[in-house]
Amino acid sequence: MTLALGCIADDYTGASDLANTLTRAGLRTVQTIGVPADDLALPEVDAVVVSLKSRSIEAGLAVSRSRAAEAWLRGRGAGHVLFKICSTFDSTDAGNIGPVMDALRADCGEAAVLVTPAFPETGRTVYQGNLFVGAVPLNESPLKDHPLNPMHDSNLVRVLVRQSRTQIGLVDLATVTRGADAVRARLAELAGKGIGAAIIDAVFDRDLETIGLVAAEHRLSVGASGIGLGLARALVSTGKVQSASPSSETGAPVGGLAACLAGSCSQATLQQIANAERIMPVLHLDPARIITGSGEAQRALDWARPRLAEGPVLIASSSTPDQVAALQARHGRDAAGHAIEQAMADIAETLVKSGVRRLVVAGGETSGAVVDRLRIPGFLVGVEIAAGVPVLRAVGAESDMLLALKSGNFGGAEFFSDALRLMR
Repeated sequence: MTLALGCIADDYTGASDLANTLTRAGLRTVQTIGVPADDLALPEVDAVVVSLKSRSIEAGLAVSRSRAAEAWLRGRGAGHVLFKICSTFDSTDAGNIGPVMDALRADCGEAAVLVTPAFPETGRTVYQGNLFVGAVPLNESPLKDHPLNPMHDSNLVRVLVRQSRTQIGLVDLATVTRGADAVRARLAELAGKGIGAAIIDAVFDRDLETIGLVAAEHRLSVGASGIGLGLARALVSTGKVQSASPSSETGAPVGGLAACLAGSCSQATLQQIANAERIMPVLHLDPARIITGSGEAQRALDWARPRLAEGPVLIASSSTPDQVAALQARHGRDAAGHAIEQAMADIAETLVKSGVRRLVVAGGETSGAVVDRLRIPGFLVGVEIAAGVPVLRAVGAESDMLLALKSGNFGGAEFFSDALRLMR
């Protein structure tokens, strides 16, 4: 296998988003969970997205896992590797975007790396180095209050300076609009000054295409699925990849029982849960009881089992930002998050053992915990449910099953019903 593009994603839902974007742009794509084993049989593809659960762990561990993924991808011929991050640049001053970028840059010998979380299709744009969500800066939007990685500074140059060992520059929109040659010249200028990474503005899809053309000429880039779209279009337009039609199917129907799990606390997911209550049974867990080990997971399973035969059910541990803050203050941020993730993973594991073969999971950290527990090594990417969220068919797993892994802010108001309609 010789890859045209290798990707390392720092969470599982972000990986699904990227794999979906690459597939729509004409690249044959597989998403793996962790660095694949040498004996995992993969089809002939143009791109592999290696999914890591590294966004919120200790920075040194995130670095070591990302370096292992890069080595695997380079060993399969990937000349360019994209380190895929969240479109809201989710991180803290301790990392993990900067430390991972620094390590990958050193490993591949890149002088200066282009960095952008912009994805105009989903309302994420970057102007003068500042990240906007729709019409407002990130730090004024509801997305600023991620429970593990709050983002209260929209100036990405400033954010990355606090994380990285290298100097950080800016390639502004005026330069991007002048085209690829102007971007190349600006990047070379920054590299000549010893600046190792540059936030690059992007407001329109055409900006991503310009960025993709330049980034594809280098060994490494950092960004959200938007830069992945630019890279994919560059690979197709330059003839390095022959465009393939996205498959609308992931194979024969799977059937079996269906369930939904929600751990995200985003406003989008909270609304989606409220809407789901009109069409399926919904159980709201008590996060405080989960953290104190008071049998909430068992309560959820006792509630779900008799209902599954009648149709899908939804189990939610989601809370409002105020409730999350109170839990973190009482129990600690990491301890609270870990306890809830593992409880949801316990529930998922038992549901699958009980015959669930179609599973929808909302929330990046929740999705990571669930997929790790189910020991699924990879996915074939299928039809798109919502922007950035495809149907995934398990590859190399004990059970043939379909999953949808949704980042908290993704999907429309009826996401859960939309997903189940497409997961046959």
